[in-house]
Amino acid sequence: MPQVTIERASQGPSHLDGKRSYDYLIVGAGFAGSVIAERLAEGLGQNILLIDRREHIGGNAYDHLDAAGVMVHRYGPHIFHTNAQRIVDYLSRFTQWRPYEHRVLARVDEHLLPIPINLTTLNTLFGLSMTEQEAEVFLAERAEHVALVRTSEDVVINQIGRELYEKFFRGYTRKQWGLDPSELDRSVTSRIPTRTNEDDRYFVDTFQMMPSQGYTRMFERMLDHPRIDLLLATDFASVRERVKYKQLIYCGPIDEYFNFCFGRLPYRSLRFQHETHRQPQFQPVAVVNYPNPSVPYTRITEYKHLTGQTHPLTSISYEFPCADGDPYYPIPRQENTDLYNRYKALADDTPGVTFLGRLATYKYYNMDQVVGQALALYQRIELKVGLDSPLHEEAVK
Repeated sequence: MPQVTIERASQGPSHLDGKRSYDYLIVGAGFAGSVIAERLAEGLGQNILLIDRREHIGGNAYDHLDAAGVMVHRYGPHIFHTNAQRIVDYLSRFTQWRPYEHRVLARVDEHLLPIPINLTTLNTLFGLSMTEQEAEVFLAERAEHVALVRTSEDVVINQIGRELYEKFFRGYTRKQWGLDPSELDRSVTSRIPTRTNEDDRYFVDTFQMMPSQGYTRMFERMLDHPRIDLLLATDFASVRERVKYKQLIYCGPIDEYFNFCFGRLPYRSLRFQHETHRQPQFQPVAVVNYPNPSVPYTRITEYKHLTGQTHPLTSISYEFPCADGDPYYPIPRQENTDLYNRYKALADDTPGVTFLGRLATYKYYNMDQVVGQALALYQRIELKVGLDSPLHEEAVK
């Protein structure tokens, strides 16, 4: 196991005494910050100080053994899936993988039904035995044409009608976002397909798998580099004037960087209720959704399905969306996009700072997309270093 040197600001680490300078200060040790830190250190020999306000690396993908010895995801389930071979190749430097295809069930009308909606969902819910072709006709007959699809409600009703919208989408979305789907951008529900075959996989990406020893172990290997100093439990404000650095890569909330000068960008947060049960299995799949608005939580996750761990006990988490807490999901409404664009204009005019990742760009990304964004930034930096080198200058003379 790699031995990553971890220090905390309260310990007064020597590299903040002004004697050492860094090429890059990187704020945020999640996927975005960790990937760009590794690439800059290994690929370009840059000296990096990577900080995070939490007491651990890995951001929201952090996993660990709980008190019962069961591997859990502290911030809810994180399932790796991608169509990009280059993302898999890069991360495979730091982890081996176990195959895993994610399946989700929804508790609707006393049934546990596959979600996204598929042929099994429809036949079970309505007591039918339709073929794939018959299911296509069935959904088409229930769909309500919407001339201009603008909201999340429009998307679903236009595809499958109001009855299925009410059963599967409206209650869940209201709990998740604190808003009715009619108040949310169409992007919220556009990502969820409806199938008329029996494919019950939540994702259909080419690569679907989980790090065999967990995300945290993968991050430890990624950051085990002599040119990377890691400082946890540390706010950016506490070190920005105490350390010498040439460039800043900021993966935190963009509005916080600018002291909320235009107001706060709104997010939805999550509260988790973690429990351990004295039984080997709690539910048939990793995640069960609860669309019913009378149920206060949106879903229950059982982590052993994700990790493949064998253990006589099992650990689960109830997920409660909320307005306050750590920022998880940017709320997709036009007024929020307009507010972000004001901050982005400031960011574009701020020299020496690059804004990277979900919080810094106010956009929800899957894990592979964040990795791709960080690798793309590295390629731009690598190209600029090459263009600025004396060898390049000689070559173009």
